Amino acid sequence: MAGDIDLRKYSMLVVSLSGSPTLKSRSGVVLEHARSWLQAHGVDVTALKIRDFNAEDLLYARFDSPQVIDYIEAVRQADGLLIGTPVYKASFSGAIKTLLDLLPERSLHGKVVLPLATGGSIAHMLAVDYALKPVLSALKCQEVLHGIFAIDTQISYSDNEWGGELDEILTERLHEGLEHFYHGLQRRVQARQPEAPEYFLKLAL
Repeated sequence: MAGDIDLRKYSMLVVSLSGSPTLKSRSGVVLEHARSWLQAHGVDVTALKIRDFNAEDLLYARFDSPQVIDYIEAVRQADGLLIGTPVYKASFSGAIKTLLDLLPERSLHGKVVLPLATGGSIAHMLAVDYALKPVLSALKCQEVLHGIFAIDTQISYSDNEWGGELDEILTERLHEGLEHFYHGLQRRVQARQPEAPEYFLKLAL
């Protein structure tokens, strides 16, 4: 219909990657809270978890695996990525490294990435900067936002929709990081569609 807006042009797409191999994880809880926040702001989120992949596909880097093909395509279409990882021995999850190694060169070019990490103590806080960011840079990611690190004691498990609760300080930091992430996604849409600023202005009114 004439005058109708094709909303698909303005869709913001995000892939959420969970690098924890366990069914229940604190990094997974943080990712679920982030996904809920983004969906409430109109962002489409595809959640991918390392345990959902066939282990042999990852181990042998089977690029012809349907799961791997779908994963690479989801990342290709995404405007941004959430990367959730536990920190082990001052480094991010090896499972996340395996997933990132499957991506073609330049896969993260032009995309916004927000790392979310959890660990037993604040001593692991710099793991994202010193271990994960170089890997993302190798995939040509130019906008890696300041990562959010959560101490395990800031996250409690429960049977709610997110699998757990975050304490007040962590919730505030997560929302602040997601605001920056959301603005980065908007810039991506505006770069694709010059008329996008007018569309977002109408949404805000």
